[in-house]
This record gives sequence, structure tokens and C-alpha cells, in this order.
Amino acid sequence: MTDITRTSPTTVEVILRENCFKGFYRLDRLHLRHELFDGGMGNPINREVFVRHDAVCVLPYDARRDEVLLLEQFRVGAMGKAENPWMIELVAGLIDKDEQPEEVAHREAQEEADLNLTALWPISRYFPSPGGSNELVHLYLGRCDTEGAGGLYGLAEENEDIRATVWAFEDALQAVRDGRIANAASIIALQWLALNRAEVRGLWS
Repeated sequence: MTDITRTSPTTVEVILRENCFKGFYRLDRLHLRHELFDGGMGNPINREVFVRHDAVCVLPYDARRDEVLLLEQFRVGAMGKAENPWMIELVAGLIDKDEQPEEVAHREAQEEADLNLTALWPISRYFPSPGGSNELVHLYLGRCDTEGAGGLYGLAEENEDIRATVWAFEDALQAVRDGRIANAASIIALQWLALNRAEVRGLWS
């Protein structure tokens, strides 16, 4: 049986880092070797990494009404793999300035849904695709009032076309079960809320 209490490897030696492409995002090729589980260093390997800004995602939640606000917008990465590339997802944005994740959460809620978040509850920080990208996602639950919320939003200069819709929490959770909600941040946030809803409603209602 494997001893899971053993210390994991920590050493990585970067031999060379090359930039392959630079646009809004960047693609780098790393020549490296890393420590092995059984000790010593492995052979040199090459790995491409998609270099992205870290992201902030927030699920706006009205604990009194037990409602969430979700967005719909076109996502090019879903073309050809989803029945419809207009994804149902969270309020989200990139940390592309000198901002804290909490600042991005509040700013994006205003820009994408004209929504004021009165509190943030940290859910998790996670890597959505660490085999090929260095993106780190900061995931939050955002306290809000959904009365009168919803509509069409987005910044024209960024060619955003966003529809914000208020959902009963149970309907949103059913959309996860049905596969209509098919992106990691939304699934994680809604499942987290399903597990912690009683505590959240007790504190935020």
C-alpha cells in the first residue's frame, strides 16, 4: 500500500523558457526536469504552457429569496463540442490590472449584471487545467439582492453581449444535474452552495 503521508516532490529545474506566441494570451515552451517520487531528478522534458491572467468568478446569491444570478454569453471554446456555445455561467473577470480578487469580483458584478455585492464568501482557489495552463481561479459566493435584477449587459468596447437571469437555487442545481450548466466554476460554486446553503442562509438571510 502506498504511504500517502510521504513528502511530495518539490524541486523543478527550468533549463530554458521560450515564448512561442504572444497576443492577449501567451504560449510558452518550457524545457525542464523535475524531482521524482522515488528520489533524484528525471530526464529533461518539454512542456507547452498557456499563460493566462488569473481569474475571479463569483456566484451572486440572494439568501433571503434563495435565488442566484447567472449569465449567458457566447464562448468560442465550446464551439463544436457543445450543442450551444452560449454558456450559462458565473459573473467573472480577469485580474489584468493591479487589483485584488475581491475588487475584480465587485467590478465585474457591476459591469456584467449591474449588481451590488454586499459581501463575499471565499469558496476556493483552484487550477482549472494545470496540465497546460497556469491560470488560477479565485471563486466566491457574493451576497446580493436579486429583486429587479437581470437584463442585457456587457462592455461594447470589449464586444461583450451578456444576458443576466435570476434563477431559483433548485432550478440552477437541476441545470447542473441536466448538463445545461457545463463549466467548472459554475458547477463547483453551485455544488458548494448545495452543501453549505443552510449555514449561508442562516448568516445572510
